[in-house]
Amino acid sequence: MKHLLLLFTLFATLASCDQSTPKKSIKVSNKVELEDAISNAQSGTEIIMTNGEWSDIQIKFTGSGTEDQPIVLRAETPGQVIIQGQSDLKLAGEYLVVDGLYFTNGASPSNTVIQFAIDSKTFANHCRVTNCVILDFNKAQRNMTDLWVQFRGRYNQLDHCYLEGKANRGPTVRIDLEGNQSIKNYHQINHNYFGPRPPKGGPSAETIQIGNSGTSMSPSHTLIANNLFDRCNGEVEIISSKSNFNEFRNNVFYKSQGSLVTRHGNYCIVDGNYFIGDDDSPEVGGVRLIGTGHSVTNNYFYNLRGEIFRAPLAMMNGIRRPAVNRYFQVTDVVVAYNTWVNCTSPWQFGVGSNVDQKEVLPASEIRSERPIRTLLANNLIYNGHGDEMPIFRHDSIDGIDFESNLINNQGVDFEGVDGLEVQNFTMKELEENIWVPTSDLPNVEVFNGFEFDKITKDLLGNSRTENHLVGAINDANAPKPNVMDRSLYGPDWYDPNPATVAPSTHVVDTSQELAKAVANAKSGDIVELAAKQYEMNTPLKINKKLTIVSADTASQSTIVYTGSPTTPAFEMNPKAKLILKSVNLEGTGENYAFSSLKENMSSLYNLKVKDVEISNFEYVLKAYKYSFSEFIRFESTVIKNCNNGIELSAEEDDRGDYNAENVSIINCRFEAVDQNVIDYYRGGYDESTVGGNLVVKGSTFINSGSKEKDGVLINTYGIINVEITGNEFLNNKVEFVTRLWGAKNNSESDNTIQNSGKIITEQNLPLKLMY
Repeated sequence: MKHLLLLFTLFATLASCDQSTPKKSIKVSNKVELEDAISNAQSGTEIIMTNGEWSDIQIKFTGSGTEDQPIVLRAETPGQVIIQGQSDLKLAGEYLVVDGLYFTNGASPSNTVIQFAIDSKTFANHCRVTNCVILDFNKAQRNMTDLWVQFRGRYNQLDHCYLEGKANRGPTVRIDLEGNQSIKNYHQINHNYFGPRPPKGGPSAETIQIGNSGTSMSPSHTLIANNLFDRCNGEVEIISSKSNFNEFRNNVFYKSQGSLVTRHGNYCIVDGNYFIGDDDSPEVGGVRLIGTGHSVTNNYFYNLRGEIFRAPLAMMNGIRRPAVNRYFQVTDVVVAYNTWVNCTSPWQFGVGSNVDQKEVLPASEIRSERPIRTLLANNLIYNGHGDEMPIFRHDSIDGIDFESNLINNQGVDFEGVDGLEVQNFTMKELEENIWVPTSDLPNVEVFNGFEFDKITKDLLGNSRTENHLVGAINDANAPKPNVMDRSLYGPDWYDPNPATVAPSTHVVDTSQELAKAVANAKSGDIVELAAKQYEMNTPLKINKKLTIVSADTASQSTIVYTGSPTTPAFEMNPKAKLILKSVNLEGTGENYAFSSLKENMSSLYNLKVKDVEISNFEYVLKAYKYSFSEFIRFESTVIKNCNNGIELSAEEDDRGDYNAENVSIINCRFEAVDQNVIDYYRGGYDESTVGGNLVVKGSTFINSGSKEKDGVLINTYGIINVEITGNEFLNNKVEFVTRLWGAKNNSESDNTIQNSGKIITEQNLPLKLMY
């Protein structure tokens, strides 16, 4: 007995000593010291990277900590350890924490910036990356693929981080499920700020992807919660769920041009999220559903204008006996206790139905299988202005049941359904963008569906047992949720919206002063042309936001570009945002007015040209392969005596990519432009790509297209959204003014055509299958 008592006392003493052992802190200032500290780290070790720039460093952080005593790798001061150049971080082992690092001014030399694995066999478990920033850490051009964060293993976490500006191919964050070590992973991605991701111009630009088609039948159990997705515009899928049993809770999607999509896999929970739209964007979406057993509850949708694939609620048609990477039928889905406020056609069913394209598509691509055994119950729709089609039927909805739903459509008639009751009720603004019913909400009997008793709280956490109403919010007097309080997301040391500096104006009188001002100006500055003429023989390199304008707009300055053939007067570099106003621009007939870089376009550019006369160039705008622009706009501009016009057709691989998202030609005049007057191309059958977008309005085209080989003046092959309205086409030696795609959103109206061929519409364009 004495021996047992002695042993018990000894074990208790040792346990007490272990719990009270202070953490061992090691400060490191270079790669050698860091690697040595990592190799010797034990449970409780804290490795501190000294403040400063850490360039071209590939960190392999391995070790085995414990839940109470993790091994920590942290910045001396959060945000002041700058990881730059060709750098990345891989971590593997047990209970590791990375804290406070700032990745910027560089790119990963591997396939990931941060990876929860060292190699294909050595994974991380119970590891955490927190309080970090990855900003514009892009590869040299957009076709190069990488991930900013890749999850492998189990029980890992990304939290309180800020990620912004990914411009190249690949999801920002991806959870991989290959191998038993990574299924049933229970990863968590929470309280992060996903800042703006620019559109890529094609597929493979998700913000988060969970799994892939090859592992889509595997259980993941990943939780995405309490994150802010701010203008995440990479592609049509902001989140692409491609596995089973994932949960999406309490996230805010703010003016993000895409949707949360259950692309592959089943049994996902979408609960308590906010989807906030933008009057100026028809591309902000909500939730798109494919597959079986999903639950969509307590979500709030506001001011969404997205259509079809980006509809506020999109239920897709499936393919009969689909391949694992195609579209499965929607079955056994519940959509309950949600609210839509001022959303255009908020419910869209049978999205993607394409039976009419069976002549140009194989049976393996025909989406004919409608949603079945699906329930919409206890939902609320409010329209401040009546909507003629709040329910958009792309196909029959006979497999969907509707119970105890409520709509105020301001008296506007629409084709309804049993189970959607029209009533008068009002809403009030709880906080900006968040509207709740006032006390006059009709007393509709709430439908009690299977397992509805488990929906015990509303969107704001109010009990549903005490005040059981339809819609996402039960209590009109609930406290404000403050969903746009940026301090709730990301690291507290990083400000994603720093104070702006007022732009400076640089007045220039000589060509040398113009070149110097363009090179030295700060982003947002204005360069004012005071002289009558400037002669430039080397390109003006634009790599920032810059406005160049004549001082006297009534007597415009002229820039004469005499540079070498095939060089541009304005070279559009990554992040270029050029506004050129009230200027004459002349070339030699062999050079270009504007062009992207031929390579290393790591980020997009934008171009606006207004009140400009452009003449004597080989190309007006030449977009090279892998370059991309979000906005190109020519307004009140004359383009004449040029061999080629606006060429945006370099993506010839037919993989769904294209060179510009939005192209606008407004009140312009094209005269004696020999070929490629407007050449805008997207190839490849990718049904979820919803760009580009072309508007040609109020413009005149005269004596152009004489050398056009394919006989089409305005080539828009494969472009999804085309509007050609109110233009004049006079004496253009072409067979066709344009060829429109009838199955997509292509339209023309009020155009005058004389001696210029004709406008034709082809319902179904033949395109190369991508999958």
